[in-house]
Amino acid sequence: MRKLIILLAGIAILAVVNYSIYKKEQLLANGRVVFLELAPVDPRSLMQGDYMALRFRLQNAVSPSSSLRDGHLVVAVDSHGVATFRRMDNGTALAADELKLFYRVRANQVKLGTNAFFFQEGDEDYYRRSRYGEARIDNNGQLLLTGLRDENLQKLGPTIRHAPALNHPLPKRK
Repeated sequence: MRKLIILLAGIAILAVVNYSIYKKEQLLANGRVVFLELAPVDPRSLMQGDYMALRFRLQNAVSPSSSLRDGHLVVAVDSHGVATFRRMDNGTALAADELKLFYRVRANQVKLGTNAFFFQEGDEDYYRRSRYGEARIDNNGQLLLTGLRDENLQKLGPTIRHAPALNHPLPKRK
């Protein structure tokens, strides 16, 4: 009986993890691309490895208060895809240029998606000019950070890395 419970618990955990991965893959494939302006934050942490701590300027538009709860804010998206704060969601219909972003409140501070962008050791110079976070947003306002952009919305980061050359040739297929 104990083995059956362990097996069922393992299957349930795998199902939850795989569903979460599936939802993120769907967001990457189908989410709307939006650019969120960054607010200055300490660029690196030696304790957690190479990453850039992020804060989005949209977060500054929301006044922290003890009565603030998780919810949605409404942003206007311009022709370049840059989002700016419009209002807190009050249930009114969205205009054609608006969408909702889900936020969480932690320690009386509004949090959008993530607060960090991790990168490979030694790549920090690629991201020093970051001014916008590139995000995918689904119909529920869930945000997934997919990259960083400069002031001209140009993608930042290293070029495609190639695997190291093999010391010996691969055998030919017959």
